[in-house]
Amino acid sequence: MDPFESRLLAPALGIEVLGFDPRGEGAAAQLVAHLDQHLVVVLRDQDLSPEALVDLASTLGEPAVHPLVPHLAGHEAVQVIKNSGKSVTLNEHWHTDVSFAKRPPKYTLLHARSVPAIGGDTQFANQYLAYESLSAGMRSTIDALSAEHRGDGLAIMMGKDPSQAPHAVHPVVRTHPNTSKRALYVCAAFTRWIDGWSPEESAGLLRFLFERSTRPEFTYRHHWMPGDVAIWDNRATLHYAIHDHGDGERILHRVTVTGEIPV
Repeated sequence: MDPFESRLLAPALGIEVLGFDPRGEGAAAQLVAHLDQHLVVVLRDQDLSPEALVDLASTLGEPAVHPLVPHLAGHEAVQVIKNSGKSVTLNEHWHTDVSFAKRPPKYTLLHARSVPAIGGDTQFANQYLAYESLSAGMRSTIDALSAEHRGDGLAIMMGKDPSQAPHAVHPVVRTHPNTSKRALYVCAAFTRWIDGWSPEESAGLLRFLFERSTRPEFTYRHHWMPGDVAIWDNRATLHYAIHDHGDGERILHRVTVTGEIPV
């Protein structure tokens, strides 16, 4: 039984949990159960130091160090996501975090430290639903495919050598280790081409999958409140940070949890 008060946030995905104590008995197991079922969990009214955020992430697995984005001084697992202007926004695209790694993160935790009064929302998209919406013929086609994910574009934005950026080949459809459900695993930010196909040959199929994966009925749009912690499952979820808040201050702390090799 869930010891916390909760309510659904959208038909497609997302649940809000109230009165959550990260140190409470069974808290981690309850979080995983909610994540397995709803993919996005929002904890309200949390005031977590960087150390406490890492501790919370540690209950879900091993905190990861981002290979390209700088970390908060003294906290190598924490990245600061802040408003640096529309022209250099890093996350205003649909993506799953660090999919170009050999072992991409299974979970991301994002803690709102300061948010604008209006705007700055984050959208999430359920990739189980995206996969299930495809025809049997399309599912059987993409079930056998893998795709190249590359971090070169992010490396360029970070002022780093793109030739040294991580890259990996992952299944276009991955099976979740907890639920055994299948999800699309491609994103416009990092997926470059189908493995064994040319970029030109890949373009049409990937464009179709990118569009299908983010249909409105598969999504939840989260309006941040100070103290919110959003936790999501990168293995079956895409997200998009909307930069519609001009110069308004938006500061969030992010920690990711190391995942397994996608299968």
